[in-house]
Amino acid sequence: MIRFGRITTVLASIAVAGAMMTTSAHATASHAKFRGYNVGLELYTVRDECAKDFPGVLKKVAEMGYKGVEFAGYWGKSAEDIKKMLDEDHLQCYGSHTPWNDLQPENIAKTIAFNHTIGNKLIVVPWIPTEKRNSKAAILATCKEFNAIAKTLEKEGIMLGYHNHMDEFKPVDGEMPWDTFFANTDSRVKIQFDTGNAMDAGQQAAPFLVKYPGRIISIHFKDHSTTNPNALLGEGDEHWNEVVPILKKITKPKYYIIEQEVYPFGSLECARRCLRTFEKMMN
Repeated sequence: MIRFGRITTVLASIAVAGAMMTTSAHATASHAKFRGYNVGLELYTVRDECAKDFPGVLKKVAEMGYKGVEFAGYWGKSAEDIKKMLDEDHLQCYGSHTPWNDLQPENIAKTIAFNHTIGNKLIVVPWIPTEKRNSKAAILATCKEFNAIAKTLEKEGIMLGYHNHMDEFKPVDGEMPWDTFFANTDSRVKIQFDTGNAMDAGQQAAPFLVKYPGRIISIHFKDHSTTNPNALLGEGDEHWNEVVPILKKITKPKYYIIEQEVYPFGSLECARRCLRTFEKMMN
């Protein structure tokens, strides 16, 4: 009885282990075809969870299948701490949203050092002050600043990008600011195109993705719906059947960043579901 009981226990353990290995293998296989895409999570998506347990969030993000993350704040952690956590979870830094003030002459050296430490090669400006974009003249002056900063960062092996919101698609002095800005910055200034923000302004992404294909270094994979306030990726108004072929064949961004800003589920669950949808889209 004891002997059979032990055998039964051993067999049961083997069966459980086998099931776990099969599940793991399936998960690995499902992600294998996407290894050609640097897909990361914009951590603003899970900012509520980061505020509670930043190291734990990074582990969960890695377990979902994300290869990297984009920062929008560091939750009080030092550059050394962040690098250690990324390394432990086998995650890469796919960019960092950096305040405009941190790129000014009095702060830029410190910003460069921080980004070197965490292994970041792409600094993205997510927002500029209103007075720097409320007229065509202001935008043109801002373009010169971006060109100068991009040149400085290039010497340090770091790229500079700009991230759009809604305002870039509202005419200023008869022109769309997005067009004014990228027509007057040089190729060192990269584009991070946020599909959801453009859609929020009533603009489909496809026409913009083909304007400067060589400069789109990163894309925020995000949806927006005029009828569903809780739309996840693939549930909104974006014409993904047009966007995906452009990304695959023409634009070929280096980083695919998933971001979700509305939450029909917990933020981590939303991040997981969006990644699964991304995999289906890019298959």
